[in-house]
Amino acid sequence: MKFGKINLHVDYTRAGVEKEDDFQPHLDAYILDDPYTGYKRKAVIICPGGGYEFTSEREGEPIAMKYLQAGFQAFVLWYSVRPAVFPMALMELAESVRFVREHAEEWNIDPDQIVVTGFSAGGHLAGSLSVMWNKGFLADSLDTTEDMIKPNGSILCYPVITSGEKAHRGSFEALLRGLSEEYLDVTSLEKQVDAGTPPTFIWHTWTDELVPVENTLLYMDALRKNGVSCEAHIFAEGHHGLSLGTGDVETVPNTDIQPWIDLAITWVNNL
Repeated sequence: MKFGKINLHVDYTRAGVEKEDDFQPHLDAYILDDPYTGYKRKAVIICPGGGYEFTSEREGEPIAMKYLQAGFQAFVLWYSVRPAVFPMALMELAESVRFVREHAEEWNIDPDQIVVTGFSAGGHLAGSLSVMWNKGFLADSLDTTEDMIKPNGSILCYPVITSGEKAHRGSFEALLRGLSEEYLDVTSLEKQVDAGTPPTFIWHTWTDELVPVENTLLYMDALRKNGVSCEAHIFAEGHHGLSLGTGDVETVPNTDIQPWIDLAITWVNNL
């Protein structure tokens, strides 16, 4: 396995926003060596959560290791958070997909099997690319084509989705700091789903106290109405931010939700 840090260089001014700190967004890349010429692997780009205030390490490398064990090339995106505003983090994720697709041959990746996954606010980020890759402004701001930034699937884990009644207000306050009210609708993902949204795997817990399960239910309904394939799992018990639910990331492991990662791996393999 090779490991490397890849700095991302994004011109945010093309989207009309200015960088206010010296944070350098980057990908941690976990690349499996391939002894067989021509073998193509699937790739997963992981967006940790943190309410757009920080990025959670427990939703980064531990997740990458699971996908690596499944034979996928794995990347963790450490994206811009407060004081960054929309669409800075989204531009970074779109650039990540473009960069991985551009290097697909070098890294033995199938360019048509690049999946984005995210947790909580990172789920909102992954979902945002899923519903906005074909909206024009992203490709234009990155000087690329929509096909280059399109994810082939998304895995959303207890995601922030709606800016409505069941919103996690803190995430939207951090993401939209200083922007006008109209952006609440733009970033309420259930309102942006269309037929171009890629197939989606989504899971949540019924008792999530921070990001209500209605976020996932609203997104599922929007996917259904637009004819987008979806696999969903609602687990009965569990607090917010469980990651893998295992002892290495949780003080008290949650065995009920632990199957989600194997279910997600099977889903990706079946795409």
